[in-house]
Amino acid sequence: MTETIADLPTHRTPGRPFDPPAELTRLAAAAPLTPLTFPDGHQGWLATGYTTVRAVLSDPRFSSRSELMRPLKPGYAGVTAPPAQPGDFLDMDAPAHTRYRKLLSGKFTPRRMRLLTERIELVAAEHLDAMQRHGGPVDLVAAFAQPIPAVLICELLGVPYADRAHFQATAAQVTGVDTTFEGQYEAFETLSSYVRELITAKRGTPTDDVLSDLTTSDLTDEELAGMGGLLLAAGLDTTANMIALGTFALLQNPDQWSTLHADPDLLDPAIEELLRYLTIVANLARVALEDVELEGHLVKAGSMVLVASSAANRDPAKFDDPATLDLRRNAVGHVAFGHGPHLCLGHHLARVELRVAFSALTSRFPTLRLAVPATEVPLREDADIYGVRALPVTW
Repeated sequence: MTETIADLPTHRTPGRPFDPPAELTRLAAAAPLTPLTFPDGHQGWLATGYTTVRAVLSDPRFSSRSELMRPLKPGYAGVTAPPAQPGDFLDMDAPAHTRYRKLLSGKFTPRRMRLLTERIELVAAEHLDAMQRHGGPVDLVAAFAQPIPAVLICELLGVPYADRAHFQATAAQVTGVDTTFEGQYEAFETLSSYVRELITAKRGTPTDDVLSDLTTSDLTDEELAGMGGLLLAAGLDTTANMIALGTFALLQNPDQWSTLHADPDLLDPAIEELLRYLTIVANLARVALEDVELEGHLVKAGSMVLVASSAANRDPAKFDDPATLDLRRNAVGHVAFGHGPHLCLGHHLARVELRVAFSALTSRFPTLRLAVPATEVPLREDADIYGVRALPVTW
């Protein structure tokens, strides 16, 4: 009989900051699909197997709609989320999701990608110059990891240069280690309000950016604001944490750091392996719209399936020796960006940022090392996006 669990495993083993919770790994080894009782008593499922996870994420019979989801924390039992706001297509299904996604995906042209790469290279160099002038130790999160995605968001939204210092300072508060939850929410609302003002300005005087391009579509101001807010939410925290946590992982595997420094041609496979190995967005959720047969079980209509991407990316049936960081591994096919129709729209942009960041960091500071014991690096264990709150480094 398949084991039923009452709580999602979230506790990571001390001293193993890059591994999924040990209990999650145990469950994944036992079965690819496990019954899970949610805090409100709902009987749902936990998908951990690589094949199972991809099947759920690609099947239109499983919904992403926010109003169908069950709370994952006991304090929110009985709380129902509202439907997604106009433009926030992450929590929608087709056809609304398809419409919004198609409008936005067409804006990431090769020319714009090339220009963004050149801009990110300049930003990375500027911040590494500042680190070098300052001398170690420095917090890599604040000095390097956070500014890169903040600048990229400015470029995508067409934030005027006169406003960028304030925009980036506010963006840093959204992900800042010293910012309270209330402060993070207030900072995000400040940015969202700014985006709404920016939309009005772009309609009158468009510039060469994604937001201006979208003002020529049939989107309303409310829809544009929702899409702008989604870009903010999806683009700031994820990339900053991948840069910082990826650096931490490499420094804890000095042979891999040295390998990457010695062989820049490994950069692309190295990024895919870091994405697989770390999987900072560990869990996604879907709800069955009808009865679905899955791994020999009947997932009833209305049942929520929690998709453990971190477990899927450590599935030995897909990846040999999955608990080892190996930059020479062919990690193509990982689900760090999700899978199916909701595959992260910004995955190409994220790869550009990571490619530039790790290339610049390893070439400029080949002797980079932690400035504190690894056990003293503060982790974001209670956050939806995993990472480090600070990363003191020196060289």
